[in-house]
Amino acid sequence: MSKDKEVKLDVEDPVLEMKTKKGPLRPFLVTEPDPKLSTLRTPNSAEERLLIGILLAVTVVVRFYRLSYPNSVVFDEVHFGGFASKYIRGAFFMDVHPPLAKMLFAGVASLTGFKGDFDFANIGDAYVSSVPYVLMRGFAAALGASTVLLMYLTLRASGVRTRVAFLSAICFAVENSFVTISRYILLDSPLIFFIAAAVYSFKRFELYPSNTIQSYKSLFATGMALGLALSSKWVGLFTVAWVGLLCIWRIWFQVGDLTMPISSIAKQASAKLFFLLVIPSIVYLLFFNIHFQALQNYSDGAGFFSSEFRTSLNGHSIPSNILADVGIGSTVTIRHVGTMGGYLHSHEHVYEGGSKQQQITLYPHLDHNNDWLIQYYNDTTRVPTTFEGLKDGTKIRLQHILTKHRLHSHDHKPPVSESSDWQKEVSAYGFEGFEGDANDDWIVEIDKDSSAPGEARERIRAIETKFRLKHAMTGCMLFSHEVKLPKWGFEQQEVTCATQGKPHLTLWYIEGNTNPLLPEDSARVSYKTPSFWSKLLEAHKRMWHINKNLKEPHVYQSDPLNWPLLLRGISYWAKDHRQVYFMGNAILWWAVTFFMAAFFGLCLRELFTWQLGNPILQDSRVLNFHIQVVHYLLGFAVHYAPSFLMSRQLFLHHYLPAYYFGILALAHGMDMIVSQISKKRASLGYGIIGVFVASVLYFFVQYRALIYGTPWTKDLCTKSQWMSGWDYGCGNFLHSYDDYKSLPEDASAAQLITPTDTVVEKNKAANDAKSERVDLDIDSLIADPAPKKFFDQHGKELPPEEVEHIVKEKGGQIMAVTSVTKNLL
Repeated sequence: MSKDKEVKLDVEDPVLEMKTKKGPLRPFLVTEPDPKLSTLRTPNSAEERLLIGILLAVTVVVRFYRLSYPNSVVFDEVHFGGFASKYIRGAFFMDVHPPLAKMLFAGVASLTGFKGDFDFANIGDAYVSSVPYVLMRGFAAALGASTVLLMYLTLRASGVRTRVAFLSAICFAVENSFVTISRYILLDSPLIFFIAAAVYSFKRFELYPSNTIQSYKSLFATGMALGLALSSKWVGLFTVAWVGLLCIWRIWFQVGDLTMPISSIAKQASAKLFFLLVIPSIVYLLFFNIHFQALQNYSDGAGFFSSEFRTSLNGHSIPSNILADVGIGSTVTIRHVGTMGGYLHSHEHVYEGGSKQQQITLYPHLDHNNDWLIQYYNDTTRVPTTFEGLKDGTKIRLQHILTKHRLHSHDHKPPVSESSDWQKEVSAYGFEGFEGDANDDWIVEIDKDSSAPGEARERIRAIETKFRLKHAMTGCMLFSHEVKLPKWGFEQQEVTCATQGKPHLTLWYIEGNTNPLLPEDSARVSYKTPSFWSKLLEAHKRMWHINKNLKEPHVYQSDPLNWPLLLRGISYWAKDHRQVYFMGNAILWWAVTFFMAAFFGLCLRELFTWQLGNPILQDSRVLNFHIQVVHYLLGFAVHYAPSFLMSRQLFLHHYLPAYYFGILALAHGMDMIVSQISKKRASLGYGIIGVFVASVLYFFVQYRALIYGTPWTKDLCTKSQWMSGWDYGCGNFLHSYDDYKSLPEDASAAQLITPTDTVVEKNKAANDAKSERVDLDIDSLIADPAPKKFFDQHGKELPPEEVEHIVKEKGGQIMAVTSVTKNLL
């Protein structure tokens, strides 16, 4: 590079003077960009192409290094790898996220001929040779590398100098959290890539004059990227909102631009509405249509959906051609309307408390324990000789076919919801030949609004009539909600009798129905084949419902308030004295947080300065700095703030979309350092940035073992834990790197503990055994009266106190040699 060109690259300033004109009453801002702006902010020199090449080379090395290790399932590869397998097999499943990213992984895997015969069942399961996990991870890594390039191009499009954009992108390339998240079969890498593509495309749109081909192309690209992001995770909806807010921002200033006709502004608004809302919606619907078409085979995942939905799947067992009329003597299955719980169910197990009578639950699968016989309420021994239908107000009893107990309620607290005064226990009570009592009596009440028009509102018809069962003695309604029974109730859904509660949770309908008194040619009904729109609506109801109810505590969940401070991470994988732990690059992470606080303080200072009558934002570069940082911090807020409204479990990786916008804003802050300091001393600004970049690189190098699962020492690990919440287990690592040399990379390492009844040959324990992680309680293990001895991988016997120490260091888990002790474990 020649000296003249180098200087030109250094002083290049891709920000032009803002244009203002004098109006009849006040000056106004000209909102149309200068035609030179797009050229100025587009990489077009050999020097810049060289920088881009270097950036890509660094990124590819960082993302693809040792991608085949760990050669076992890592973190949520359990879910998303498993979903990819189900796509290939066509097995229907339920997930809380839209389908695109999972389909992309499935598509990549299918290119190698993968048949979906690996289930990704557990973290740590070793991949078999037929699983193209390296290719699937490589797809995520390629998108991660492309995201780095998009960040560079976005910064250039928003007015950052070439070298500052390059150094900022280098920081992003080695940001530990983004490196980790883009090396595995997870949804985050596709999601962030599509978000980054949308941000870049919209920033390009801002460079072109209104209503030009270039501006429409950029809008179209933005809309497509938004649709792809939204089709990967609902987080994309926040990106749509961010783009919408920037469009409103732009229109606001255009209205004040007297050079722009109102018709032109209206035309632009219409174009934005189409490109940024209609196109993303079409893309989103398209991928859901492909999703439904690809998953045609019935599986357990369909249990979350209604019977009507399940009838669209191959191999379903949902009844069809069901006798329509329901009456005394009918054997029926009764399905709950308001939850996904399924069928009214009983079995030969009793409640542990309360009346200790036979359990009544909801069960999601077809089973003969769901069968009930409708009887007369006042004479259960009477057998009808002619068909008697059930009308609104009919009093009946329901006898469980297999156990001969009757549906019963009484003045006992329910087994789980015992603190609710408005709920009573529902049980199955009686025996064969027992006449029963008045607590077995239930009154049928047809809900006309929910039932199909016509006869279904006058008498009970299978599928078509929605009804309630009112307990005759107490007036409470047969009720169910999403409360689960404990393990003694097989975690099935609780059924109670409620005097209050949401009305739709007391609604039921008949699905299965047989009656010997009805002729063969009697009217029959079946579920209607669901349309795409009805399936889409139901799928979204289920997704939303399950997503907001993911409240089960998780050991690595974290509070959104703590995310900007990087107080803790997530353990992805731990085995063979190595670990993959998700956390951010603290130098860059905290710099983003500090910059946001500093920018807020700067704006407050400028506001007071302006109130005192002093001019502000007179320099075009300072003005562009404020505009772009506000844009990106708005993106940060739009992606971060909703986390505080979510009651579900949340993890640090949910912060990454917001964090991406924060890094973009920080890059503008770095560019401003060069602008302001270089006025006095040209090299000082770049020197400050250079020190910062070096610090980011240093952190990445020091913590790379947690990204790649490479060897690390206990001492280095302990010194690295700057925060108490950085809870990766240092006891899992060996004392020195030399200790790793004697260990195969994919086998158990030192301090391998082997419980056994006999002395194991040293070499066999060390070399021949296949290992796996097994949960064991150390107290019961050591105190077990059966004599056991413990050996390390060299066959050396370990005393119990050392075993206890090792197990505690490993968080209550040990490595067991299964070829020797599998029968004992």
